Amino acid sequence: MRLQRLANTVLMAGLLVSLAACGGLSSGDSGLFKRKGASIPTEGQLSQKERADAQRAALARAKGEDQEKSTLWDLFGNKDKPSTTVEVNKYIWNASLDVLNFLPIESVDPFTGVIVTGYGTPPGGGRAYRATIYVQDPALDARSLRISMQTKGGGAVSPETLRAVEDAILTRARQLRVQDTKL
Repeated sequence: MRLQRLANTVLMAGLLVSLAACGGLSSGDSGLFKRKGASIPTEGQLSQKERADAQRAALARAKGEDQEKSTLWDLFGNKDKPSTTVEVNKYIWNASLDVLNFLPIESVDPFTGVIVTGYGTPPGGGRAYRATIYVQDPALDARSLRISMQTKGGGAVSPETLRAVEDAILTRARQLRVQDTKL
């Protein structure tokens, strides 16, 4: 009985020491520096982080979700469904690029269905817009398309403008599908 108690005490002490050794973070970390002795980030790294945060926020607004944050890595960590894939409707994807061709493209990811554009003015228009398009489903359906737009001044566009852009993209997607079936 005494030997078992001694073994448990030694085991607990060993676990506590190994847990303490895993720490590595100083108590004064602000979250920007991950480990002791980390170098100070450059101006370029900070602006890149700000752009990435802005893209994530725009994507969350486009998806209409205020739920838990999820990342691309969550897809790989899903052990419940090992066959989970991300599918994008090619007609909505191509229609989005056709309709919003006046906007300069900053980043595209056809595997997740995200298109992020820079500011551009439509033909015959005077106001500059920027858009984030999220194609979230393989169906040719209005539910598959999420768009977030803003003006150069930082304000959101009117719901009528947003609906007109969505309608134009969906109409062009249907036209592309009809063309594809004729071939």
